[in-house]
Amino acid sequence: MAWKFRRRVKIIPGVHLNFSKSGISTSIGIKGASVTLGSSGAYLNTSIPGLGIYNRQQLSNGVKKPMLPPALPQNNSYPFESRGNIFSADIHEITSQDMQGIKEVILLARQQRATLHSDLLGIQNALRTTKLKKTLSYLLLYGLIKKSIPERLSNDMEAQQEAIVQTKEQIDASFVKLKAHFDPDIEEKYKSLVTAFTTLSRSSKIWDLTSSHYEDRVVTRSSAGTVVTRRKVSLGLKSISEFKSEVHGLYFQNANGADLYIYPSFIIMYSNKSDFAIIGLDEVDFQYSYVRFVETENVPVDSKVIDRTWAKVNKNGTPDRRFKGNYQIPVVRYGEIRLKTKTGLHEVYKFSNYESTEAFGRAFKDYQKLICQSTSSS
Repeated sequence: MAWKFRRRVKIIPGVHLNFSKSGISTSIGIKGASVTLGSSGAYLNTSIPGLGIYNRQQLSNGVKKPMLPPALPQNNSYPFESRGNIFSADIHEITSQDMQGIKEVILLARQQRATLHSDLLGIQNALRTTKLKKTLSYLLLYGLIKKSIPERLSNDMEAQQEAIVQTKEQIDASFVKLKAHFDPDIEEKYKSLVTAFTTLSRSSKIWDLTSSHYEDRVVTRSSAGTVVTRRKVSLGLKSISEFKSEVHGLYFQNANGADLYIYPSFIIMYSNKSDFAIIGLDEVDFQYSYVRFVETENVPVDSKVIDRTWAKVNKNGTPDRRFKGNYQIPVVRYGEIRLKTKTGLHEVYKFSNYESTEAFGRAFKDYQKLICQSTSSS
């Protein structure tokens, strides 16, 4: 019997983000059938390609989200009040309800690729076995006596090689295609955000703050009232492995949890070894500021020393003369950003370059404001 293999695969729906003055919508589907999600409701779009037949049916009514309240004047003198361990809630609890459809598409693509990879391994093993059988048929002479045996094995090898090619093509197609279309004014704001992020990512030092707690300055004789635990991380433009996208995410490495990928309308908290969450960008409380930081390590080249203190100080800031070898320590100005949501996102980052932090913070605020206005008006 000839070797045969057939695997029925699902066509992975694409995700199309549309940003306009009339509102923001997300379409999930394939050619001829898609679902559009927006604040005005959910709609089923069906069409017959080539015939010009199109139908749009409302599936549910939308609920307009209230606009975010105006931002309070930014306090650029003090750090955020983040105390204790700094980390986000369980990743299973953070996904926004509006983003559940996108998450399901990503899970479908992930599951299908895993199945196809398993199939590919099985076919490759079958091909190796068939090659071995053909070789043995000649070594043991029965292949020379009955020529139909090696001929059948050769046909099986051709079928297996073709199945390998097709399976690899199916794996390559089992990704979510993410596309975005912007109105010119929104696109300009988004490009400004990406430019500011790229500059921010070049900061000499970038840290993820994982904990923060008060320190008794009288006991420690230190000028620092807060002690933080920080770990070096990196930023960059990249996408999660499930996406084949013309739009890259703004990537924030997370030292104690899932990494952050900021896309035009949502944030994905993603880890290759665990689940992931998707959060609407309009739900994020984003703040930025500068902090005075007593730097006991080398001062980064792009940081500014704004003051000096002593390793051991009195309450009035003068050096404590009781300690021999008391030495001065630089106080530098760093940038700091915080991302929080009511569902449990809580991340704080510190940057050696405050000017870049401020530029990114303003660009993010401007873009987010435009997104929230579009969401509430649609």
